[in-house]
Amino acid sequence: MRVLIVDNNVELCHVLEDYLNRQSDLEVVGKAHDGEQALEQIKTLQPDVVLLDVTMPYLDGIGVLERLDTLKLVKRPRIIVITAFGTDRLILRLQALNPEYFMVKPFRLQVLVERIRQFSGEQKHHPVAEQAAAVDPSVSCRRKVTQLLHEMGVPSHFKGFSYLREAALMCAEDGYFGGGLTKEMYPALAERYGTTSSGVEAAIRNAVHFAWENGNTEFIRRLCGSTQSDKVPTNSLIIAKLSEEVQSY
Repeated sequence: MRVLIVDNNVELCHVLEDYLNRQSDLEVVGKAHDGEQALEQIKTLQPDVVLLDVTMPYLDGIGVLERLDTLKLVKRPRIIVITAFGTDRLILRLQALNPEYFMVKPFRLQVLVERIRQFSGEQKHHPVAEQAAAVDPSVSCRRKVTQLLHEMGVPSHFKGFSYLREAALMCAEDGYFGGGLTKEMYPALAERYGTTSSGVEAAIRNAVHFAWENGNTEFIRRLCGSTQSDKVPTNSLIIAKLSEEVQSY
């Protein structure tokens, strides 16, 4: 299936592209970062599936859906709407425009793949695709950490998302651990982002708490290993485990 990704979050587009292209039955044929560009690529590329963000510049996702029929396409693509806002009013508006499905951020990448297959009429067992979903050594460290954070359910607009990613990369490269968080890593991140050490710590803590309570708790448990109980993992444990994942591929 040919997939077009439409989202103004460039980094998320890269993560989705990497993950989808590692499925044997999916191919990302293009990426667009605003609604006008999306309409042009839908007409030119003729994708089978469009992953469509709602909030975008120039023309939002609703505007894209409203204008889709004016393109006079030979075959209308299947539309899966991606949104960070799952309000009743928005859902009703989306239903009136007949997308195949919509997903609320954050979401699990494997669930997204399953929905693409399900709502494009291609739902079946894909053992090869499942194997391909394993860590690809060619994917950059930064994109790997970004993917893990999305799997955890950390919203990309949280400050703690960026802090966690940079902390994991620093730990993987320089071997920060234990007391190094407060003595070295937090001050280094604070200087980089123009904030305070306590601000970095609080933002990371907030991101971890949000993911634990609202994201993929089972994935976080697996990430943290047998030492993790029902308590929210500490900043240092999360950073260490993210770092280990980066170093392991």
